[in-house]
Amino acid sequence: MPPSIWVPGAAKAAGKHFTRGSTRREAISLYREILRTAKAFHWCDDSGKAWSDRLRTEARKEFESSKEETDPLIIARMLVTGRDCCQQVQNRFNEADRAAWARIERERAR
Repeated sequence: MPPSIWVPGAAKAAGKHFTRGSTRREAISLYREILRTAKAFHWCDDSGKAWSDRLRTEARKEFESSKEETDPLIIARMLVTGRDCCQQVQNRFNEADRAAWARIERERAR
């Protein structure tokens, strides 16, 4: 990670680009995307609880704990990080799914 440079007044300048309504819409959009992604995890963990339920619960906790944040830079960082993590999970899941289907096709061809 490159070193960060602190510029006085940068937070105020960045805050102009983020309105409360736009960050709220972005956060709700991210939350819904996480819930849609969690639906794909239909298997259970070691205790027998569905992973989709656990992921939904954890996402709710994260969003509830971040609800009171007011710094626009921190909010933007959380949104970007959340979106990136969700995208990585979706990509890995799709790769694993494709690999499983390829393995099934190879088994059928025998």
